[in-house]
Amino acid sequence: MSDALSSAIVRLHEAGIPDPSNEARRLEALAAEQNMDLAELVARRVTHEPFSHIAGRRAFWNHEFIVSSAVLDPRPDTETLVEAALTLPFDTVLDLGTGSGCILCSLLAERLSTTGTGTDISPDALDVARRNAALTGTQARARFIESNWFAGVDGRFDLIVSNPPYITEAAYRDLHPTVHRFEPRIALTPGGDGLDPYRVIAAEGAKFLTEDGFVLVEIGYDQGVLVQSLFKQHGWRDVACIPDLNGKDRVIRAKAPE
Repeated sequence: MSDALSSAIVRLHEAGIPDPSNEARRLEALAAEQNMDLAELVARRVTHEPFSHIAGRRAFWNHEFIVSSAVLDPRPDTETLVEAALTLPFDTVLDLGTGSGCILCSLLAERLSTTGTGTDISPDALDVARRNAALTGTQARARFIESNWFAGVDGRFDLIVSNPPYITEAAYRDLHPTVHRFEPRIALTPGGDGLDPYRVIAAEGAKFLTEDGFVLVEIGYDQGVLVQSLFKQHGWRDVACIPDLNGKDRVIRAKAPE
């Protein structure tokens, strides 16, 4: 083991980084790949900057996506939404709050005849999403627009998907400080009880769906009953909750009202 690697392990351990030996080796490999200095990468990681931000990429579904501090770092839980969407028929899809574009690009890459639109309120996030569309070879079938939910959207879609900000204001304050530092607040919490995005989608989404179209939204593990109720109140049909691999409530699926 080199002195540089030994030093990296010690620094990561002292900073409280989990599994410092493995993390140091990952950083060592990244430094070699990108012709960078290991000590510089370690200096970033000991601040608890996510490894994905240092590397500039995160594995999700079948691709490695570009990530930055402008977007939510894709989580494995969100793959539940992609998997559920791929059980449904659709030729057109709308991804609200697309962020990195990982959901939309993954769906378009799986269904080569489909087209999609991704919206986000953040121009910086949209830049990342466009880069990921190019990376996944879906750019010719993907359109990205700056929009506050449905505000800039026109037309109808067979499927609407969204991983909106849903953490409550109280829970956001209790998150690890590094989440506050390295991921955008607007992608994590809408404030209040965390349900405002679902209220918008449940109230307005049907106007942007084709007949018998579906909406799929990711939720927090404890929001299943509340979000299902919101959709039922607006006449959505076949409202169901889909668990993730850990058995926790993760996605709400609803069919357009008649």
